[in-house]
Amino acid sequence: MIVSLTLILLAQLVGEALARGAALPVPGPVIGMALLLLFMVVRDRWRGQAARILAAPLVDGTLERSGKGLLAHLSLMFIPAGAGIVGRLDVLEAHGLALACVVVVSTLATLTATALTFVAVKRWVAPGERP
Repeated sequence: MIVSLTLILLAQLVGEALARGAALPVPGPVIGMALLLLFMVVRDRWRGQAARILAAPLVDGTLERSGKGLLAHLSLMFIPAGAGIVGRLDVLEAHGLALACVVVVSTLATLTATALTFVAVKRWVAPGERP
């Protein structure tokens, strides 16, 4: 599990370094997640060679179990953000309506992008079918 968590954190660190070093408009954790996905695709494509080269926790499913364990406790990550909001209620009072509008618009944009991505991938995977 330590090796898996180290790889996850290393991917995030490399993503953050790339985002800041190259002044990319993409957050570092998103780049790190893409790098981790790329690692897993390459690992699974050449499973035989990967088993000889990589440590056992990276090829025997421990990486996936570690990720699922982190996701199971994801709600704990929001406690510091909630405490930060309570500490800055003056900002929330001054800009509450604008913040609410931003949350609603960004949520609708995310849902729209997700739906369009799903439709595009569905057409790409099964060209003859309609979603």
